Parts: sequence; structure tokens; C-alpha cells
Amino acid sequence: MERISWINWIWPKNIKVNRDLVFDTSEMIRKAGYPVESHVTTTEDGYLLTLHRIPGDNGSLPVLLQHGFFCTSAVWVILGKGKGLAYVLADHGYDVWLGNFRGNTYSRAHISLSPSNSTFWDFSLNELGIYDLPAMITYITNMKSQPLHTFIGHSMGATCSYIMAAERPEIARMVKAMISLAPTVFVNYITSPIQYLVFLKDYKMIMRFFFHEFLLSNFVRSFLTFGCDQNIIKDICSDVMFIIWGYDREQFNYLLLPLIVGHFPAGNSFNTLVHYAQIFQSGKFRHYDYGRAKNILIYNSIEPPDYNLANITIPTALFYGPGDLLDNIMDVERLYRELPNVVDIYKVPWRNFNHADFLWAKDAPKLVYERILKIMRRENSNNVTSIIKR
Repeated sequence: MERISWINWIWPKNIKVNRDLVFDTSEMIRKAGYPVESHVTTTEDGYLLTLHRIPGDNGSLPVLLQHGFFCTSAVWVILGKGKGLAYVLADHGYDVWLGNFRGNTYSRAHISLSPSNSTFWDFSLNELGIYDLPAMITYITNMKSQPLHTFIGHSMGATCSYIMAAERPEIARMVKAMISLAPTVFVNYITSPIQYLVFLKDYKMIMRFFFHEFLLSNFVRSFLTFGCDQNIIKDICSDVMFIIWGYDREQFNYLLLPLIVGHFPAGNSFNTLVHYAQIFQSGKFRHYDYGRAKNILIYNSIEPPDYNLANITIPTALFYGPGDLLDNIMDVERLYRELPNVVDIYKVPWRNFNHADFLWAKDAPKLVYERILKIMRRENSNNVTSIIKR
């Protein structure tokens, strides 16, 4: 309500403001006619994470969906009733859980730290994998008294699932299968202009200007939300996203644009982006690089150690889009070669299918979600076999 009031103050009176644009994840789910719950779990290092849930019937199998960089649980429901992956899974009888990483809109709390404290933002991909995902998975499995049926991660959500599985084998044993949508694990062949942010590996020189949090201000986010709802700016907003993710105008529903930017970007740390920059420059999927002196103290080595993908035995499916500028086929195939138990590697059959299409493409239910359901049914029957092995 506070956001609406000052938006009305700065926005021209003759332009209509759509109140649906300020709905949070729970409100969107409730408006779509589904039951919804909010749960909070605490990580081992003190962060309070919000989980949104579309509860299934008694005996329904639990599934955890984890968002990517700058996103929240909202990404799984923006596409709408009967189309968003969270709704599709709920309609097929699953107990659907939507996670939120530390630092985003729904997980900006800590047992002792404030987001205004720079220490709150002192985390990278490593902490998301070894603390956040284990906290969420443990919470769900304790509530359900059964293993997590499937973990589905998009982009950074998938990246962190491999950190979790490699570094926390006791947690990995609680997960029966993983499905990775556009997994940004290796990024050697990234073609998006975002690759030029590699300079952020030396980010300390700009911290005095930007602090530790990598997040647009509420004012700017709100301006984008309502600005991108106007025809005159809509094409500019979408083109900026296409430049980063890949061009696929045919699959993009422009009516969703204001809702998308209303939930994106949702906050993350500079260290997380720097960690990606380090992976890009080194060509290795490894721990955060603190520099020679601190690496010796933390890792007993000048260089940070690699995450051992060969130790991950969870049945895993890899999905990638031909038009994805952030997740190149060569990087996905490298991941495929290093994982010991890949049960499916799936190229989405749409030439321009991009990084965000896994979440918001008009035909995502047909092009992607049917395949996901097929893999999950096979796992449920304890008969996971290789669908495509190449």
C-alpha cells in the first residue's frame, strides 16, 4: 500500500496504475484460486528464508522450485494459472514448494544482522549452496517425513544445487532427483553482454559507491514496473531483457512485462555476481576466490578448490535452450560429461528459446513442462533410465 501511495504521487494522473502489479507471490497464488502457505526456515549461519507453498493432498510428493539470480519465488507463477510451472505441478497432485534465497524480497532478515549492515551481504554462490538449499530441503523433508521428490532449479538455482550436492552429501541424500533448467555452472561460452561485468572480480574499488547489495532502489524498480506497463516504453524494456537473455519475441507475452519487472530485480549480493565473474574468467566451477592471502587461510591453498561434480550421484536432467545467451550448449555438454548420473539432456525444440523462456514462454508448458512431468513420473516409479545419452 505504501508503494502504491507514492507511485500515485509521482505518476501522471491520466495513466492508469494496475494494482495487480504490486501483488506478492502469496497474493498471486491466492488470486489464481490455489491454497497457499508461507513458511520461514533459518540457515545454519542465521538467515531467515521464506518458502511459499501450494500444499498438495495427503501423501502428495514434495517438489522444491528454486529461482535464479535477482529473482524470487514469483517467477514460477507469473505465467498464470494452468501455465506457470508451480501451477502445472500443483494440478498434477504435487506438494509444491517455492524457495527464496537470502537477500531477495522475501528473505531479507537475519537473527542478528540488518540488511543495512554490510556483513549481511557478505555471501556468494557458496553460501547459497551450502546453507540456503540445505535449510530449505531439511525443512521440507522434516515436515513431510519423506525425501524431496524433485529439486527443480533455474539458472543460479541450478548452479547452487550442484554446490549443495557436492559439498553437503548428507543433504543430497534427501533429494531423489534434480532437474536443471538453463544451469549456469560453466560459463566459458557465454555470449550475453553481461560477460563484460567480469571486471567486478576486482569490485572492492567500487564498493564505496554501491555498498555490498546489488539491487536497484525501490524507486527505480517501481518506476520500471509502471513504466514498462506503458506502450511507449514497453519495447525498450523488453529489448533490454532480450539483449541479456536472448531474442525470442514470438514466445514472449508482452502483457506480462510489467509484472515481471515488478518482481525483478529482487536483490542479491555483489559477491554472488563476482563469484560468477570468477568462474567465467577461470573456466572452473570452484569456490569463491578471496585472493592469495585469504585463500591460504580458508582453503590452505593459493587457489580456491573446485567443486567435485564427480561425487554427485543424484539422477539429474539438464535442459537448455538454443537461443540462450547465458547458457551455451558447449557449457551444458561439459557439465553433462562431468556429472556421473545424467538421465536426460534436453534441447528445447525452439530455435530462439532463451534463458527466461523456461519461466515465461507462451509455449513453456508444451515445450518444457511436459518433459519435466515425464521425468518426474519415471522417478516416482523408481525407473529412472537415460532418455537421451550422447
